[in-house]
Amino acid sequence: MQDLVAFAHVLADASGETIRPYFRSALTVSNKAAGGAFDPVTAADEAAERVIAAAVAERWPDHGFVGEEHGETRPDARYRWVVDPIDGTRAFIMGAPMWGTLIGLLDEGTPVLGLMDQPFTRERYWSDAAAAYMRTPDGEQTITTRPCAQLADAILSTTHPDLFAAGEEADAFGRLKAQVRMTRYGGDCYSYCLLAAGFIDLVVESGLKPYDIVALIPIIERAGGRVTTWDGKPATAGGRIVASGDVRLHEAAMAVLSG
Repeated sequence: MQDLVAFAHVLADASGETIRPYFRSALTVSNKAAGGAFDPVTAADEAAERVIAAAVAERWPDHGFVGEEHGETRPDARYRWVVDPIDGTRAFIMGAPMWGTLIGLLDEGTPVLGLMDQPFTRERYWSDAAAAYMRTPDGEQTITTRPCAQLADAILSTTHPDLFAAGEEADAFGRLKAQVRMTRYGGDCYSYCLLAAGFIDLVVESGLKPYDIVALIPIIERAGGRVTTWDGKPATAGGRIVASGDVRLHEAAMAVLSG
């Protein structure tokens, strides 16, 4: 595990060096979606993923790789790296630093290591087998979630209310939003890390892909939190996600979301 964690840091360093020159610069933005939807991708996303994929192939040629931009290799490997080079591309293209590089590792399908790097602010969050950590320009520290047993005391975050489909999903989120103390939008992966560090109590989202969440699961769990789907199943495949810093709050949130 120490070697794998060290390698995740190497990947984050390399991807950060690749991404930083693109941020807050003139960018060409492509749209991966069809039918009038908008799913942006930039040269920064593609270049960073190429750097990470090449490094994995060189150092761990028997490991699999899952990337948002370039697909999957060695899907049957025991270890598979799951990467989103820029989680929060919309924030990236508008110059807001609410994005990050996600690097996760699956062992036989179970998330065992996660790292989120924000190379512009020089913040990094990661996990090992025992704990979760945060590094800022001021130093490095172990992080833990904070206790919050009741929805009425909770701070809730989601990237955008448009994540929730009209009808059942939007209604469920509306019920939850009505019961918490405060709701804020726009965090992408950054909000999950703030939850692990004890500043947010709940993150609820929908429509996530594996590369959006795999790296974040071990960071939150090693910090003392919980991440599942809305119906309490493993979150590894993405979908409807609820993350909380307190297990009691998690149960309360799932009860509201299930209606």
